[in-house]
Amino acid sequence: MRRATRTLGRAVFWLVVALCLSPTLVPPFLDRIYYEGPRTGHYDGERFFNPDGDDTSAPPGGGPSTSSGRRGFLLSRLLGPGERGPWPERVAVTPGRPPARVAEPGRMVATWVGHATVLVQANGLNILTDPIWSARASPFGFVGPRRVAAPGVRFEDLPRIDLVLVSHNHYDHMDLPTLRRLWERDRPLVVTSLGNDAVIRQAGVPARALDWGARVPVRPGVAVTVNRNHHWGSRWFADRNRALWSSFVVSLPGGNLFFAGDTGFGDGRWPAEAAALGPVRLALIPIGAFRFAPGQLHTSSHIGPLQAAEVFKRLGAGRGIAIHHGTFRLSDEAYDTPPRMLRAVMGCRGYSGPQPFGAVTIGRPVAVPAYTAPQPATRDPAALARCLQDLAIADLR
Repeated sequence: MRRATRTLGRAVFWLVVALCLSPTLVPPFLDRIYYEGPRTGHYDGERFFNPDGDDTSAPPGGGPSTSSGRRGFLLSRLLGPGERGPWPERVAVTPGRPPARVAEPGRMVATWVGHATVLVQANGLNILTDPIWSARASPFGFVGPRRVAAPGVRFEDLPRIDLVLVSHNHYDHMDLPTLRRLWERDRPLVVTSLGNDAVIRQAGVPARALDWGARVPVRPGVAVTVNRNHHWGSRWFADRNRALWSSFVVSLPGGNLFFAGDTGFGDGRWPAEAAALGPVRLALIPIGAFRFAPGQLHTSSHIGPLQAAEVFKRLGAGRGIAIHHGTFRLSDEAYDTPPRMLRAVMGCRGYSGPQPFGAVTIGRPVAVPAYTAPQPATRDPAALARCLQDLAIADLR
């Protein structure tokens, strides 16, 4: 009975969404103007776009980032689970209790809270990325993607937050209830990209919204630069791309923090743009929500482990933590497919023993070593391709 109720609830939810997507039924008042400004290389005066080319047709299986992909995505969810890999109902989490501050010179500690939420502590600064403590990533409280893993840090155990980075306005990354709680408790500096400040203001929270390439100082020796990535934005479909999406570089003594946000690969040049700002000590890179058809390894708006490993390489990062997996079920791959696939890919790239980029345990603090220049991968492209083929990586469910 419980499963039938959940199935019916999902069907009703996606039916409502499908109706909202119909161009003839979406009323103009559902659109929103979040930003107005001069035209640029990624803003046409009304909506933002990816300068490396927006995807006008979906790859096999698409994913929800394109019009055809969204139709296929919604239809597949309405008709049933299809060939979706298994996910648990719940995952056991032992919440961590981070220190109030990490002030020792040269020390950095990162705690994965879940999904794209990471607490990074360094130089006496507490940084939080795309914070979400809500039970569902949805405009509705009763349907939509539900957490299978509780937050790795209880909100009441969260130290005072100084800086919050919000990459874009999708519900699994911009959680207004959480932002409101953080603002009421800590009054942090919230940095985001153009237009998202208008959405965040709905929660009574002020935010600094910047264009790609713009920089805001945080304290002496620390600054945030908003950088390009490849994605899209929307809160209610009709407002598609009214606000900008981004990655971030936090310039820190001893090496920078890079947060990719939510991104596809695009032209693949944006990691080098971030690396040009200085050595990346820690990179937070998404690896999940990439499969909407059997064997799919990425979508136009979500990199999978294969492309994530390439992003890590192009950043020249010393250490990487995999995010955007294992918390909310957003696509068809199995719960543990992204980390298993990433381990295989990094192995094929020649990293034996401890790998510099991989998954970590939710709630368990990770000491980030001092930056050292990465060792080049030992395999050439042909050898890498043969290794991946031998592992049948695309067949991992």
